[in-house]
Amino acid sequence: MTTSDITLAFAHPEERAEASAGAAPRDRISLRDHVVEADIGAFQKERGLKQRLRFNVVVEVRPAPVPLDDDVDRILSYDRITETIAEALAAERLNLLETLAEKVAERLLAEPAAMRVFVRIEKLDVGPYALGVEIVRSRAEVPVRVEGAAVHPLVVWLDNATIAAPDLGLRLDALIGRGLPVIFCVGLPEGPRPQTGHKPTQRRIDLLAIEQNAWVLAARDPRCVVVASRTEIDWAIKRGRSVVWAPSKLVLDAADGPHSREPVALALWLAEQMAAERIVLHGDVAIPAGSRVPVERA
Repeated sequence: MTTSDITLAFAHPEERAEASAGAAPRDRISLRDHVVEADIGAFQKERGLKQRLRFNVVVEVRPAPVPLDDDVDRILSYDRITETIAEALAAERLNLLETLAEKVAERLLAEPAAMRVFVRIEKLDVGPYALGVEIVRSRAEVPVRVEGAAVHPLVVWLDNATIAAPDLGLRLDALIGRGLPVIFCVGLPEGPRPQTGHKPTQRRIDLLAIEQNAWVLAARDPRCVVVASRTEIDWAIKRGRSVVWAPSKLVLDAADGPHSREPVALALWLAEQMAAERIVLHGDVAIPAGSRVPVERA
């Protein structure tokens, strides 16, 4: 890790948000050094005692689509951040700062304008130092909810041999029969494709080639409906449908999208964005390291 990496790791969430910003413009509102007292902690000696917690929060928001007219009702108010912290602390006693950070992030991402949230929480009374956690969560990672309950879909990677297999229909029956909405992902088709020698344009060509393969799968089974947008995916998940992911739109539009161009890594990225129950891999493919989603070999 370089000196700049270490400096950024301990920088204020506002600096980290700026350093990891994507191409899409976003506004930011921040809360610095907000200190409250709370009964929190996993150890018996911490129970029944108030200790100081310091919050630093940054919320990235969509630029306002209409003139603000100096109207506070048209923005995500700073007060909403402090209120969210108070609500999360009042809801129940928690053992872990990690749990508290997740609850604060989830509540803030429920605000219509919020797109990404950085939450840092530190305990100030544990010694001559501060101990804390920091998390980053984006709206894309919030699971789809149906009647208040979170729905975690199944993401399935199909290699070309599986797509062409005579028993494809039976395999899809087994996957769909698990009772979860299924998002099918595919890789590059067989055969050569144009090579540009230029990474940005080659990335687009590869993404389009994956989408061509998605349509090959769609031709083999009517349950494999090709979709491109998050809205289409959410609609299908809410109705328990199976879909095939055409990746160009989500990957290219993502402010903090996947760094790898490998198709399996793209499928894993989608699984993380959709808070998938797991990703099921068909074929002899490498499992990317560091997955936050359980991985199952078919």
